[in-house]
Amino acid sequence: MRRLNKCKIRILLIGVTRLVSELCIRNDHNALLVQAEFRNKVSVDWFNPLYWGRNAVPVTSGGRGGAWFLHIDGGDYVLREYRRGGLTSRVLRRTYAFVGEDRVRSVMEFRILTTLFAQGFPVPRPVAAYYLKLPALRYRAAIIIERLADTTPLAELIDTRSDADWHRLGQLVRRFHDANVRHADLNCFNVLVRGSEFFLIDFDKGCIMPASKSSRWKNGNLKRFARSIKKIAGEQVLNKVWSAFEHGYNGSVTA
Repeated sequence: MRRLNKCKIRILLIGVTRLVSELCIRNDHNALLVQAEFRNKVSVDWFNPLYWGRNAVPVTSGGRGGAWFLHIDGGDYVLREYRRGGLTSRVLRRTYAFVGEDRVRSVMEFRILTTLFAQGFPVPRPVAAYYLKLPALRYRAAIIIERLADTTPLAELIDTRSDADWHRLGQLVRRFHDANVRHADLNCFNVLVRGSEFFLIDFDKGCIMPASKSSRWKNGNLKRFARSIKKIAGEQVLNKVWSAFEHGYNGSVTA
């Protein structure tokens, strides 16, 4: 494969004083965004699960497929391809319209995760983002993030969480909302649990909303999450846990 060139460092201002660097590597068809500490390590091959052989294990829970757990040099990561759902996926399963690099889905997710991780939010740290430009102004994309160790999707643990857990989760979602962070698909598979800790993953199509915008999207987020609980565990469980979640979200001191 052709060696990538034209390297540059892009500096992003996070908050007021903190700087985070990303390494941009591109040629005529491929582009990589890499956390600076992974420079001279990540290549286009990293985004091909076949390259890793037995060190790439398919992720079986949630999503639309196209994700693998990677074990690289003693570290654990997740490789995820961007794939469509619904009727469109029958024709354009893995390709998207290219309207500029800043609108590429892997690039957008890489940058929002970089921002949130630097600000101390419980999200996975991004390692690298990739996209391949195709004819007719199309592209394919993928992202690699660090794997959150010893975590389990909330979808597998709904019946085991206490009121105090749901209260903490409500507080966490409120923390994201207060920072105007919009998660585009808040569901029980995109919340990971480690003991009493919660993490949000999969920020594809997520964004930081302008403070001047209407806050109706927050209610939409909550309704989507409630529908996910109901779909997985049933209305009775939803009614049982939602009160504690709302107390946490609305700032109540006790669950």
